[in-house]
Amino acid sequence: MNKHYRILIMGASYGSLLGTKLVLAGHDAHLICLPAEADLINTEGAVIRMPVRGREGLVEVNSRKLRGTMTAGGTAGVDPRRFDLVVLAMQEPQYRSPGVRELLQAVATSRVPCMSIMNMPPLPYLKRIREIDASAIRDCYADATVWDAFDPATMTLCSPDPQAFRPPEDKVNVLQVRLPTNFKSARFESDAATQILRDLEADIEAARFDVGGEAIELPVKLKAHDSVFVPLAKWAMLCAGNYRCVQKDGMRPIKEAVHSDLAATQAVYEWVKDLCLSLGADPRDLVPFEKYANAALSLVTPSSAARALAAGAPNIERVDRLVQKIAAARGRHLDELDRTVALVDGWLENNRKKVA
Repeated sequence: MNKHYRILIMGASYGSLLGTKLVLAGHDAHLICLPAEADLINTEGAVIRMPVRGREGLVEVNSRKLRGTMTAGGTAGVDPRRFDLVVLAMQEPQYRSPGVRELLQAVATSRVPCMSIMNMPPLPYLKRIREIDASAIRDCYADATVWDAFDPATMTLCSPDPQAFRPPEDKVNVLQVRLPTNFKSARFESDAATQILRDLEADIEAARFDVGGEAIELPVKLKAHDSVFVPLAKWAMLCAGNYRCVQKDGMRPIKEAVHSDLAATQAVYEWVKDLCLSLGADPRDLVPFEKYANAALSLVTPSSAARALAAGAPNIERVDRLVQKIAAARGRHLDELDRTVALVDGWLENNRKKVA
C-alpha cells in the first residue's frame, strides 16, 4: 500500500461507491450527507451491491468490514485542511445549499486537491481548457458564484461512468451498481496532487475482497489520465442518452432513448465527440459509439436527471445546455440537441411554477 490518505467526500450516493472502494484499499473516507444517511452509514455501514464477472447474482460489500474506516456526518465543523483529497459527489445544484455552500468555500480556500465526480464539470475545471470561455457559460450553473473562490490548479474532474441507483425498497445506505465501469479522472496541474490519484489508483487495483474465503477482485476502479479531456467523454453519453430520456409527456429508459432510433442517437453522439475534438481532445480520450450503445442495453430505467424532473425538481445538472452553449460559441449547433434542451427547459419551468 502507498501512503495512507484521508478523503473527504461531499455526497453519499456515488460518493459511497467511490468511498467504499477507497476504504477497501485501506484508506479513510468521511462522507458529507443528510442526517438519516449519516446515522445509517455510521451504525450499519455503506452497503454496495455489484455484479462481478464470472459470479451469479450480486456481491455485497459493507464498508464496516473493510481495512479502512468510513464515517459520515453533516457540514458543520468540518475542516477540509485535515484531509488529503476532497471529492465532490453531490448534484451540482446542491452546492448552493446552506451549509454545503460554506463548506465548499472552505474547500476552495484550503487549496486541498479537489476531484469532482459530478456529471456537470465545475466551472474552475473548465478554465483549464483554453478553448472554453468560462465567463460565457456561467448561466448553465444553478449558482456559478459558488465556484469563484477556486484556483483551477486545485480542481480536477473524474467521469462517473459506473451506473448505480438506490433500490427504493432498501434503506438509504444501500447502493446497487448496474454498470460496473471505472471512474476516469484527469490529472491535476501539479505532480504532487496527481500522485495522490496515482497512489489511490494503484491501491484500489491491488485490493481484494473476501467472499467465502476466496479473495476476489472487485470492479469499479479509479483510473488517472494525463489528458484533461478524458472525463469529457461522458458528454456524448449524456447528450445522446441521459437527457434524451426526457420526452414531452414523460420519461423513457436510457436503453429506449439510445436504441429506439440508433442512427439518430449516433448522430448526436458523434457530433458531441467532434465538439470535444475541436476543443483539443484526442480521439483516444473518447469512447467509441459502439461501446456506449452496447453498455446502454443494460440501462433499463430513465436517467437520474429524467427521474428528478419527473419528481418535480426545480433544478438539475444542465450538461445539455453547457454543451449547447460551448458549441454555439464555436459556430456549431444540432437540431436534436436544441430540441432536448427545450424539452428540459419546459419541464423545469413547469416544476418551478408548482414550487412557487
